[in-house]
Amino acid sequence: MKYEIVGDTLPVVICHLNKGEKMISDSGAMSWMDPCMKMETNGGGAGKIIGRIFSGETLFRNSYTANKDGLIAFASSFPGKIVAIDVEPGKEVIIQKSAFLASEENVETSVFFNKKFSSGIFGGEGFILTKISGHGTCFIEIDGSTVEYNLLPGQQMVIDTGYLAIMDATCKMDIQSVPGLKNKFLGGEGLFNTVVTGPGRIVVQTMPISAVANSLARFFPQGK
Repeated sequence: MKYEIVGDTLPVVICHLNKGEKMISDSGAMSWMDPCMKMETNGGGAGKIIGRIFSGETLFRNSYTANKDGLIAFASSFPGKIVAIDVEPGKEVIIQKSAFLASEENVETSVFFNKKFSSGIFGGEGFILTKISGHGTCFIEIDGSTVEYNLLPGQQMVIDTGYLAIMDATCKMDIQSVPGLKNKFLGGEGLFNTVVTGPGRIVVQTMPISAVANSLARFFPQGK
């Protein structure tokens, strides 16, 4: 499968499929396609549907099979970037929930719970993530721009919760409470931070949609 990612802050990935090749996407992700693509919608069973509820994905997935050579395009739903990830056994990655856009058919997604999820319920994004495994190329959408770091064994990065977009499954993620009541309630940085420990690559995003929503909320009239 060949592909090209075009567009600047409003990107789209255009996949060129050979006859018989298949793409999987969340429902509503397809933007345009050649008429040779056959679409089928499937939930994959109750267990996978429940998992998607937690991970912020759509309940059902669409599969598109090329009856002959043709193209299909998937556009980002928010200004930012589309990133292609090649996964294979032993090279799994963890991505932010709702970031999955589309993938080849042998790529699997599953819910990744942080071990401190019970305390993280009050911390916003970053406590329930999505694990990408299997074999093939996966496309994810990231809010804003990206910055990458390659962490050495034991090296740590403290990240404001919600800014972590991708991390290798070799990394360890923990949730750390912001110290001190004054820092918690007057610092404006939330109650929790995400601490990622290497080895592995991490990708942080510069403009989480949750941060945009919080910034715009004060401009909207409040209902009475």
